[in-house]
Formats: sequence, structure tokens, C-alpha cells
Amino acid sequence: MSTSKPASEARTGRYLAGGLALLVLALGVAGWLAGWHLGADSAVYRAGALTLLHGDPLYTRDVLTALPDWVRLPFTYTPAAAPLFLPLALVPSGLVWGVIAVLSVVGLMVVITVVSSSPGGAPLLGRSRWALPAGTAIALALEPVWKTLFLGQINLILMAFVVLDVLVLSLRGSRWAGVLIGVAAAIKLTPLIFVPHLFFTGRWKDGLRALGTFVALEAAMFAVIPVDAMRFWRDSATDPSRVGSVHWIFNQSLNGLVNRASALAPWSLAVAVGVAAVLAVPAVWLVVRLHRRGEEAAALLVTAFYGLLLSPVSWSHHWVWCVPLITLLLVKARWWAAAAVAVLFVSQIVMLVPNGGDREFGWGLGWSVLGNGYVLAAIAGILGLAARELRLVRRPAGLVTV
Repeated sequence: MSTSKPASEARTGRYLAGGLALLVLALGVAGWLAGWHLGADSAVYRAGALTLLHGDPLYTRDVLTALPDWVRLPFTYTPAAAPLFLPLALVPSGLVWGVIAVLSVVGLMVVITVVSSSPGGAPLLGRSRWALPAGTAIALALEPVWKTLFLGQINLILMAFVVLDVLVLSLRGSRWAGVLIGVAAAIKLTPLIFVPHLFFTGRWKDGLRALGTFVALEAAMFAVIPVDAMRFWRDSATDPSRVGSVHWIFNQSLNGLVNRASALAPWSLAVAVGVAAVLAVPAVWLVVRLHRRGEEAAALLVTAFYGLLLSPVSWSHHWVWCVPLITLLLVKARWWAAAAVAVLFVSQIVMLVPNGGDREFGWGLGWSVLGNGYVLAAIAGILGLAARELRLVRRPAGLVTV
């Protein structure tokens, strides 16, 4: 009886959360019928697929002809992303945002469900039928989450791929482990950070499977669109400015921080890479230690946040990893830490600090701390956890969970 009630509560919670996803879909249909301009990035995904079908170039400084007239963005994704977006070509232009939004909300629920089931903590979703729908609804207030939905981005979907791969398939020893990471990396390069995560945690077959999936998908595009594939890997992949101004406040990466502090000095990227290399030492050590202790979700989050720091461009909406972080902290009953992370990402601080043009160059110390809030918080988190772990090394065998 005691075990069936939590299971029933969790099942009811999933039904209620499914109702929330249907509401999002209804909003997408309403937006389509009303002609709202939502989801600029989802429009780019669809345009990339149509451009591939039409045989037109993907990587050009000109606007893709398949874009609606209110979107003026380039296709910045890998060549393999275009065929993976082909299902969107079947969706009416105005409805694409709704489709991406509902898939994103489902991805959000998947991530919360998987992470809340982490071993060693108090189960969250079995306590109340409202836990999952309420948690999902509250997550929508986090700046990276609502901005991802508003833009029609796929950050939540890709995060769900990675979480399922590392925390479900890999832990179960599935022969498919690594494939979802390879697919995610074939759309956006940043999930490649999880390939070394698999290697460092001893899952070599999964890591090789992820790398092989990525390489196979990208290599196939040299047969399909050889000129575009060569153009991407030769030019676009190494040009961060193609996706926007790297010093803009919304680039919450080490590269963004250094470029803001140096006013776009030519050595900024080298300094950012150097800092990332130094930070890799405690980050990798943490990942290995947490993995050996069975703290798989915590190890994954260290890699995710380190990846956000390392990437030359990590827009604020890429920081959706705050959702599994808050979830894990709640599972571990780290209430104050969970509240602090939630306040940071609910505060909308990156929307409030003066930005745009050259204003980032004249912030001063106060605005610089706030304007680099995500970056500084991630650095402090990694270094703080490493210092805490170092104290544990010097103690006798007692285990302390994250």
C-alpha cells in the first residue's frame, strides 16, 4: 500500500503535466491562427530543412529564402542539422513554434523526472501529484527556459537527449547509449563536451558510440552537400561572430566575460581558453570523484556547466541546465542552495543590466559582477565543490553527498 500510493501520485502527476504540454500546444495553434511572430530560431530550423530540399546554399551571408519576412538570421547549425530538421518542413510555417514549444516542455518534464529519481536523495515526484506539473510550471519562470521557449530554441530538447543518454541508457548498459549525445552534437556542436564526460567516467564504448554517431552524420553530409559541408567546417564553425556579438551580455561564457572586460582585445579568446584550461583540472577531478561515488547527476552537471563556460558563445538561453541543478539540489534537500540558484535565474539580471552597443565596456565593477552573473556563479560553484571535495579526501572514509 505504501509503495502503490507514491506510484499512483507520480502517474497522476504525469497526466497533469501532460495537460500542461497540451496547453502549450493550444497556445501554439492560437499563435498560428492569429499570425503571431513567435520563434525566430524555430523558423531558421524549418528554413534550413527547406533550403536543403531546394538545393540552395545553407551557409551564406544572405538571408535564407525560405525564412518568413520577419526573421533575418543565418543558419548557424551543422550540415547534419538540416536533414534532422526535415520533419519541420511538413509543418506550416506559423505552427513550427508551437511544435518546438510542446516538445521543449516535454523535454523539460523528462529532465525533471530523471534527475528527481537520482539515488541517495528524497524522492520528489511521488510525494504529490502536483510535484511534476508545478515544478514544470515554476521552471518556466527561469530566464533561460522562458527565453528558449520564446525564441523557439531546442536547448531543452537537446538537454533531454543528454540526460536520457547519460543517466538512463548509459547506466542501464544499453547498446544505444551514446547515440543521443551524438545526435545532439550533430545539431549543435556544444554537446560534444559530453563525449569526454563518458570517457572520463570510464564509459569508453558509450563515448565512442557518441563520437561515431556524430562523425557518421556529419560525414554523410559531405556526400549530400559537399560544398556547404566544406564551407561550414572551414569557415562557419570557427567564426563565433557569425552568431552575434561575442561581447554582448547574453553571451554568458568565459569568452564573453573576457571580451567585455578587454573591450574586444584580439587576445581575449586566448585568455578565455587559458582560464578554461586551468578550470578543467578541478572540473575533471570533480566529475571523476562524483562518478566513483555514484553521484552521476552531479557529475553530469559539472560537465554541463563547464561546457557552458568553455564554449566561445553560450547565450543565456543555453543555461537551461539550471533546471536539473535546482531539481538535484531539492532532491538532496539543499534548500538554500536551490533557492539561491532559482533566484539567480529568475531575477532576469541579464535583461536588466545596461547592455547593447558598447555599453558593456563601461560597466565598472558593480555592473560587471551582475552582468557576468551566470559565468561567475558557475566558476564559484565548480571551485567551491572542488574545495569541498578536497576536504573530504583528507577525511576518513565517511561519504558526504552533493
